[in-house]
Amino acid sequence: MLKVQNISFSYLNTKTLRDINFSIESSSIVAIIGESGCGKSTLLKLIYGLYDLDEGQIFWNENEVLGPKFHLIPGMDFMKYLAQDFDLMPFITVSENVGKFLSNVNFIEKQKRINEVLEVVEMKNFATTKAKNLSGGQMQRVALAKVLALEPQILLLDEPFSHIDNFRKNSLRRNIFAYAKEKKITILFATHDSTDVLSFADEVIVMKDGLMLDKIATKDCYENPKSKYVASLFGDVNEISSTFFNTKSKIPNFIYPHQLKVVAHSKLKVIVKNNYYRGSHHLVEAEIDSKIIFFESNISFIVGSIIFLELVSNELNN
Repeated sequence: MLKVQNISFSYLNTKTLRDINFSIESSSIVAIIGESGCGKSTLLKLIYGLYDLDEGQIFWNENEVLGPKFHLIPGMDFMKYLAQDFDLMPFITVSENVGKFLSNVNFIEKQKRINEVLEVVEMKNFATTKAKNLSGGQMQRVALAKVLALEPQILLLDEPFSHIDNFRKNSLRRNIFAYAKEKKITILFATHDSTDVLSFADEVIVMKDGLMLDKIATKDCYENPKSKYVASLFGDVNEISSTFFNTKSKIPNFIYPHQLKVVAHSKLKVIVKNNYYRGSHHLVEAEIDSKIIFFESNISFIVGSIIFLELVSNELNN
């Protein structure tokens, strides 16, 4: 179990993180979400032991994580950290980069391990390619393989798929997180991508301005956000007064675009301002009382059209 106990940290005189306190069960996958500059990356670095804490303690099981004051080489052997720069050796091959810190005692087992993780990140065909000849996305995949090869107990990832092409990102995410579950590797990762969070994280840690706002099951965080800030981390969100709905059922405080549908008539009358094609649907921007809201539709609408909206019926039962 990872225990972060009331930690605070300052780069200079201003507190970057304040009173962060949480625990994570072994073998779980937890996402850290929040706006840029909220302290996500700093938190990961502290957990890895790259900086000394101002206050508090961090433990992995019974092992206390200590910073540079206590270790000549920062970092802990039982965990690995992958930053947004990939730390690859440019003039050696992909295979050599991945196996750089693996034991040479049993070369056959070492090569088997390298091939296994290259398969996971879909880079086996590039095993003999020098790292300097790879694209940014390919380098990121090799860097992921490199930390997986070491079989850490806990893996810390900072925006782990940010350089990956969209057509490959989905399969890579499935591979990485499935592999972690199979090997019982605990993952704590920072991300801006709601797909990373909703599809794969067991829990989310929500951060803002150096504070932890919540640690909660992912589904609960999405379906019952405690503030517009939290809801907006998953995409567009609307605040609409309950007076616009013809129901006595409880209306969500924050309404996602997919929770609204077009009807023949309702109290919620909006004027279409724009349409954004999303492939499977259109995201429609509309205005009501000088306020912008968004809803989803299978068709686009003429700008200036008057449309009536209502909550999707099953959303009233949540």
